[in-house]
Amino acid sequence: MVEAKRITVLGGGSFGTIIANIAASNGHQVRQWMRDETRAAEIRECRENKRYLPGYPLSENLEPVCDLQTAVSDADLIFVSIPSSAFRAVIRQAAPFIKPGQLVVSTTKGIEADTFSLMSEILTQELEGARIGVLSGPNLAKEIARGQLTATVIASDDSLLRSTVQSVLHSACFRIYASDDSYGVELGGTLKNIYAIAAGLSAALGMGENTKAMLMTRSLAEMSRFAVSMGANPMTFIGLAGVGDLIVTCMSPLSRNYRVGYALGEGKTLDEAVAALGEVAEGVNTLKRVKAKAQEQEIYMPLVWGLYEVVFNAAPVAEVVKTLMLNEQSTDVEFVLPRDHAG
Repeated sequence: MVEAKRITVLGGGSFGTIIANIAASNGHQVRQWMRDETRAAEIRECRENKRYLPGYPLSENLEPVCDLQTAVSDADLIFVSIPSSAFRAVIRQAAPFIKPGQLVVSTTKGIEADTFSLMSEILTQELEGARIGVLSGPNLAKEIARGQLTATVIASDDSLLRSTVQSVLHSACFRIYASDDSYGVELGGTLKNIYAIAAGLSAALGMGENTKAMLMTRSLAEMSRFAVSMGANPMTFIGLAGVGDLIVTCMSPLSRNYRVGYALGEGKTLDEAVAALGEVAEGVNTLKRVKAKAQEQEIYMPLVWGLYEVVFNAAPVAEVVKTLMLNEQSTDVEFVLPRDHAG
């Protein structure tokens, strides 16, 4: 029997609710912080997050709260499931109540606009002395809610944090693997959003299975090339947080980024695609930031370049595809054969 812990989840969205409910169902006392008192009251009364996960029953051990100090001050483990655009602001509000040594894990996949900071870097900058980790993998919240088998990765250089997260979240349907490459795991979860847009675009255009296979494997090559240039371990990208997350996001119509790409492939503008979705998919902003960083660092990312032209400059897809196919033919896996040895 695992000792019951005090768990806090910051964020009232779908994945935050899933994490909160798994921990609560495992017998832990869970507080889920959200801004909206009306929604918190609805969850208390109905035991259901009707906005994000209708029909998914919530444990009696899950308590919605709207006060940050109440949520975090005595927590043994804090999960942060806040959109990247609001991540730093919420952490700054919570920081006075988080003590050195507390375990804090980001589940957010994104990059901060002005600083190119990943969420774990924001946690390190804002929470002095906290023990930081990252949770990422092929984790569609609606499938987890239906009890479908799912696995994820907890990444940290802190072995206590890794083992604590594994014990708190492990269930018959949810398995947690460990890694010490936080940067690679987090970049994998962030970068794949870009290529999910490309996958949705190609699906709408009726491209074949050969094309899909080429697109996903070249996407993986670009992701790992970029991440390694930023200090990640290339081996991370053959695991759940790399190729696993890429596959599920590029193949599932449940993915917001895929749906944006599909709308673009149907001829909609970016504004129309975002309006139909009801929110900006993380991949749209990530594409802009990664393209700028790759240009600055001179990292070869032809798919990012081409997709940027389609998404932001309304370039004709056929012309972009033609340009990509006429690019210099390089190596398949450059960690086996470097690009400058292709000839």
